[in-house]
Amino acid sequence: MASCSGCGPGYRSPLEAMKVEGPREKIVYLPCIYRNTGTLKPDYLATVDVEPTSPTYCKVVHRLPMPNLGDELHHSGWNACSSCFGDASKKRNRLILPSLISSRIYVVDVETDPRAPRIHKMVEPVDLFWKCGLANPHTTHCLGNGQIMISCLGDPAGNGKGGFVLLDGQTFQVVGNWEHPGEAAPFGYDFWYQPRHNVMISTEWGAPKALAHGFDPADVAAGHYGRCLHVWDWSTHRKLQTIDLGEDGGIPLEVRFLHQPSAAQGYVGCALSGSVFRFYRTAEGDWAAEPVITVPSKKVEGWILPEMPGLITDILISLDDRFLYFSNWLHGDVRQYDITDRTKPRLVGQVFLGGSIVSDGPVKVLEQPEKQPRPRFIQGRRVPGGPQMLQLSLDGLRLYVTTSLYSGWDQQFYPDMIKEGSVMMQIDVDPAGGLSVNENFLVDFGQEPDGPVLAHEVRYPGGDCTSDIWL
Repeated sequence: MASCSGCGPGYRSPLEAMKVEGPREKIVYLPCIYRNTGTLKPDYLATVDVEPTSPTYCKVVHRLPMPNLGDELHHSGWNACSSCFGDASKKRNRLILPSLISSRIYVVDVETDPRAPRIHKMVEPVDLFWKCGLANPHTTHCLGNGQIMISCLGDPAGNGKGGFVLLDGQTFQVVGNWEHPGEAAPFGYDFWYQPRHNVMISTEWGAPKALAHGFDPADVAAGHYGRCLHVWDWSTHRKLQTIDLGEDGGIPLEVRFLHQPSAAQGYVGCALSGSVFRFYRTAEGDWAAEPVITVPSKKVEGWILPEMPGLITDILISLDDRFLYFSNWLHGDVRQYDITDRTKPRLVGQVFLGGSIVSDGPVKVLEQPEKQPRPRFIQGRRVPGGPQMLQLSLDGLRLYVTTSLYSGWDQQFYPDMIKEGSVMMQIDVDPAGGLSVNENFLVDFGQEPDGPVLAHEVRYPGGDCTSDIWL
């Protein structure tokens, strides 16, 4: 089994990464986005102090501006992870920052001064366009051979195209496509590979030209959004199977295998339908999927549609494969499920952090068994938007939450967040099951020097193994 080269002492398994006493995260990195906020400034990478005893606790201690406008920094990843264990030449010292709209890829040096990262290299969009026929890069994973692989949403014209870009792990030059010519999926978004089972699973969001400026339900009916999982042969790069999740699987986004490398199953969150599917290898050797969690849409008044989905936007699994977490960006809650029984997840924790159905908002929920949640205030600051990106500490005790999804959709669904800026929060996790909001933790990106900004995904150096792939 592999270990995480570059996180603490090195971890030989997911359980070791969770249970071995290593350094607690002291700083985290967040991409911060100005696109669609009205501020003509470049996006930047924020370094935030999360050490409780520090005098700068919950403060942005460094900002690394990008050299261009309108990038829309989004997800990020590392140049080395657990799949590189055993290679002494590999260190987790570069953060990979793809830009969802401009299609640039920034490589950031986080080794020289972790509290003040610097740009190491920039990959221009033309390299993706001409060498790969791809655009709108999204998810980054390192590979066991030292290369870096990034999924893409579309082609240079804004049409859906789920292909994968390979970067050289030393020079960060574009090598080419991972998939074979003509075998890209109709849409792209996230992916996760499992070498022990010689498989990769990829998911679908939608065509970039459809989602770029907001969500139009007509685009779903027109076929501009996905609902399929794609199964790939990891060694030959051939697409083996497409699993249509149907109406209950609209817009499958984040996909997660269980961390235990021998487990041939995992989960995917479907945003539009509010469902979580379990995917698994069958006795016949192919792959199948079944819904195991459903968040019913709410009948509402005062919203763009008569029914509001929860909009599951991020999911993750604890390193011991005991708990599944996900966020309902529109309904406003973060949930924790016990997945000891893989086919029957059990809800054990739930907290509301804003959302579109708060009791003093314009939306009225009809035919609901529970009351509409109150707005959430932390240290006197009303939480804008709803919970979106999640990151779990290695020990599984702290769940970091941010509220920005994507600036075009933030602007449409949470215009107040565009004006006020997003926030970062911390949920305390009960090891036996249960969630509670840490009332002492708030990072307010509405107070930034150049105006309110949208903060996206949390990464922490030296220990961010919850998104790692073990061999």
